[in-house]
Amino acid sequence: MFAFSCPQSIGNVSCQQAQAALKQERPLLNPVGYLLKQERCLRQHSLLQLFSAITINELAKECYSVSTIEHVGGDKLLIDNVNFGYDVTPIFENFSIDVPPGEFLSIIGPSGCGKTTLLNLLSGFLAPDSGTIKLRGQPIEPEDPHFGYVFQSATLFPWLSTVENVEFGLKMQGTLSAAQMRDKALTYLELVGLSGFEHYLPRKLSGGMQQRVSLARALVMEPRLLLMDEPFGALDAITRETMNDELLRLWDELGQTVVFITHDIDEAIYLSDRILVLNRPPNGIFRVLNNQLTRPRSGPATRTSELFWQYKKQLIADISDVAYAKPNTETVVETSPTPSSTKQEIQKEAVL
Repeated sequence: MFAFSCPQSIGNVSCQQAQAALKQERPLLNPVGYLLKQERCLRQHSLLQLFSAITINELAKECYSVSTIEHVGGDKLLIDNVNFGYDVTPIFENFSIDVPPGEFLSIIGPSGCGKTTLLNLLSGFLAPDSGTIKLRGQPIEPEDPHFGYVFQSATLFPWLSTVENVEFGLKMQGTLSAAQMRDKALTYLELVGLSGFEHYLPRKLSGGMQQRVSLARALVMEPRLLLMDEPFGALDAITRETMNDELLRLWDELGQTVVFITHDIDEAIYLSDRILVLNRPPNGIFRVLNNQLTRPRSGPATRTSELFWQYKKQLIADISDVAYAKPNTETVVETSPTPSSTKQEIQKEAVL
């Protein structure tokens, strides 16, 4: 639930009348954005009380237009026969995966299996030795405006305020006026729940709040691919679960393709459409698990469901198998286990 306060009336229009008129005039295609934005919108109108001729519907429509954040959508990501290594150490050999538009894909695996390396390849920070990585059919480059990157730490500029940090990418892009940048940055700060903290320096924010700023900074560019490298790894368990819910809300709102790196099995299950388990280098993919948990997902109900626990047991076993696998063992399996499935029924192993 969202709570907000606003003036009792604006000119001769009450707050309640404006809200009611908005609901009657058009459906709330973006109810979260509307609620988060409504307070600032109505506050601005309170400065215009002399203009009593404003009608209920005009006020409602203007509040709606300010509050709405458009559905961004996602692009298809294609990784085809990628080979990459550091010096003489191969990390990936003939690595391929297809990520459909708007999918939430999580990548897990023990330390050293190449998760962050893969994300850096997807972003263009690293170039494959051979093979192709394409977004919307085009080779991806680090300066590509269609993808955003959220790092393990917030990486905020300590001398810039919250809103200035969010505006930074927009300034580098150079396509908006100062007023437009400020309004867009404020909109996304409200979307991630940081209204009222616009002028705080990062050192005055908690770890969770700093990660929200980092997320807003990526989202404000409206990328169609969002790469996330363990963004909640440093947070406590309660804050982490809260941020999981916030991320799902934003993903549902904006619709980007997401590739999410994590060490947390529960987090991967809760967030994802598919979960990719990486094998020891250079063997690539150990398993691709198709997540059949229904959406929308709801905290305790989802996390305590039988299917959730079945997935968790399977993935714990997978991580253990990868961590202690023999060097010549490679497993590539795509599964959609059900609560009645056993490990023997859903795992196939090929020994080279």
